[in-house]
Amino acid sequence: MVFLDKMTQVLNQVLTWIGGCFLGIMIILTCTNVFLRLIWVPVAGTFELMGYCGAVLTAFALGYTQIRRGHIAVDIIVLRFSKGTQRVLNSINGLICMVFFAVVAMQITRYATTLVKTGEVTETLRIIYYPFTYCVAFGCITLSLVFLTDFLKSLLQNESEN
Repeated sequence: MVFLDKMTQVLNQVLTWIGGCFLGIMIILTCTNVFLRLIWVPVAGTFELMGYCGAVLTAFALGYTQIRRGHIAVDIIVLRFSKGTQRVLNSINGLICMVFFAVVAMQITRYATTLVKTGEVTETLRIIYYPFTYCVAFGCITLSLVFLTDFLKSLLQNESEN
């Protein structure tokens, strides 16, 4: 359990750094495009590049945000339950989310494999789609791992308190 937790932490930290690099690219691209528009020579394909960078940035930040509990949670009703009931509900929620994002990652991977076979590219810059699609799938897999870790922690916490 400790190994899985550490591995998930390190993996998501690395993905956060990579996502930060994509954010830096987006900032540079946006500033460059704004300044070049002043002389009527905008960067070609800015919209495509921003979309791809934004997709990778978002996907790579999912797991880290879950580790930090940065996602929005509406728990007005759950907070009224006892601590034991809250743990059970959090365990069920973690299990459902883990399965959901594992299925999402699997479906996105299948779609990316289809893109590899068809060789689909963007209109303006002729960039291949599938590497970015695989990145989004990988981000969902890491989020699923975080939910797995949370689920196992909640189970072990329940057993140690009984």
